[in-house]
Amino acid sequence: MIMETGGQYGKATFAAGCFWGVEAAFRRLKGVTATRVGYTGGSKQHPTYEQVCSGRTGHAEAVEVTFDPTILSYDQLLNLFWTIHDPTQQDRQGPDIGTNYRSAIFYHSPEQKALAEASRDRLQDSGRYRARRIATEIVPAGEFWPAEDYHQQYYEKCGRGYCATRQVDG
Repeated sequence: MIMETGGQYGKATFAAGCFWGVEAAFRRLKGVTATRVGYTGGSKQHPTYEQVCSGRTGHAEAVEVTFDPTILSYDQLLNLFWTIHDPTQQDRQGPDIGTNYRSAIFYHSPEQKALAEASRDRLQDSGRYRARRIATEIVPAGEFWPAEDYHQQYYEKCGRGYCATRQVDG
């Protein structure tokens, strides 16, 4: 847990393709107190959007979610994560292709790792994807580099536009 004004909050980090739609989906959940889009999972410090899109930094477009665990559980965040994208696609989501669009869960604790792995295994065993394997990486969270201001809460600023992320009711 991380400390915020007023109590303890949890932090979760997910990559599921274009971060605009991913952020919008998580922002709709009751219990999410903040989100920010950015880059993680790569080697370059302070990467720019253009650098990440080049595929040479190793970063994924990701969303960092701050949430109140007395209202919203990490399992509920995982459930939304699995529904807003196709976790069987390797290094892409819909028309967005590249390692920066990969599916990944960046865990912040051993408990998050165990919950993420269990949820992935349940989904794989459910038969929902038939013979296709889930390609989602489950890896330790590293440094999170916030994206440029114009990417933050993009849908709230610009309306729904181009993005392959599926929107679901929160």
